[in-house]
Amino acid sequence: MKNTKKTIKDFELLGKKVLMRVDFNVPIKNGEITDDNRIVQALPTIKYALDNGARLILLSHLGRIKTEEDKINKSLLNVSRRLKELLSREVVFVDETKGAKLEEKINSLSNGEVLMIENTRFEDLNDKAESKNSEELGKYWASLGDIFINDAFGTAHRAHASNVGIASNISESGVGFLLEKEVKYLGEAVDNPQRPFVAILGGAKVSDKIDVIERLLEVADKIIIGGGMAYTFLKAKGENIGSSLLESEKLEYAKEMLDRGKDKILLPIDSVYGSEFSENATARIGDSSSVKSHELGLDIGPKTIDLFEEELKSAKTVVWNGPMGVSEWKQFSKGTISICEALANSAALTIVGGGDSAAAAIKFGYADKVSHISTGGGASLQYLEGKSLPGLDAIKNK
Repeated sequence: MKNTKKTIKDFELLGKKVLMRVDFNVPIKNGEITDDNRIVQALPTIKYALDNGARLILLSHLGRIKTEEDKINKSLLNVSRRLKELLSREVVFVDETKGAKLEEKINSLSNGEVLMIENTRFEDLNDKAESKNSEELGKYWASLGDIFINDAFGTAHRAHASNVGIASNISESGVGFLLEKEVKYLGEAVDNPQRPFVAILGGAKVSDKIDVIERLLEVADKIIIGGGMAYTFLKAKGENIGSSLLESEKLEYAKEMLDRGKDKILLPIDSVYGSEFSENATARIGDSSSVKSHELGLDIGPKTIDLFEEELKSAKTVVWNGPMGVSEWKQFSKGTISICEALANSAALTIVGGGDSAAAAIKFGYADKVSHISTGGGASLQYLEGKSLPGLDAIKNK
């Protein structure tokens, strides 16, 4: 970890009010949590704090809050109930983000008890106080505790009142086990990789990955590109892409990257084309010479799968960010599953960089077959870009 940060283990926690920023921004459908991975990943740090007698106060956001109506479906109440099940102990939930009721509940906590504050982004209705890192709000939340522990990697690339704001206004701060692990794995991959180092980039847009492509051209030995973003690169090479996703304003950039990367960048050589952008589209395998004007590439094809798998066989470090196709649709999921399998069968250090690729690895049953699955898509991308993470930088060094 650059400038080794204090960790939760550096503090005497007994009887201390410990404010802990966690990332419980989990998907909820019809009131039910559909994926509790982020809650599960935070458990080691939470349990350590409670086992060591902390009076634990948890802060997290959930979704975006722009109107009063948004609050109805974005309460952390159900998340607190799921945490209670996972911990097998009571979780005090306070349906407020500040005020006398919250303070009273915090002050009545006993050693080894845990309390969860309501969604920190409810404060965004107060002139975006959370997202804009309001000094007043950061100071207030900091005043509620003795020690601040940041274990929310998923928001470490943002400077919010609930991470940077608290850390800047409290005398003692450190990182939790999850944040420490995230930075260790990503640091190992990017700052000091075992070679060959292969990066796999997918997802829809080139524009989301510009900085990371430039950084990886410097540090990676190969960059495999799939997903919707691949078609802008293929078009830049002069290939026919039919009606596939194209960012025409990024064509010059793609040409420049291909010129700079030369044989370092590996692109698809065939695709699974759909007759339309639909789960039930008629699918056909082909290459750029056969694609019809109305067809669009929705997954990498079998020859590309073989090509990518062959490249990954010799890799010693692999970082993957972004699916190879529309992996939520069964007939366009083979490419993404093949990457999961290749990583599972690899002896390399294998890191899945959050977001849709993490969701795919978990969904298809490969979560325990890779070295590390990141809990933060945006944060892992920012780290891969070589940029600092404000939520980490604000924590005190050892």
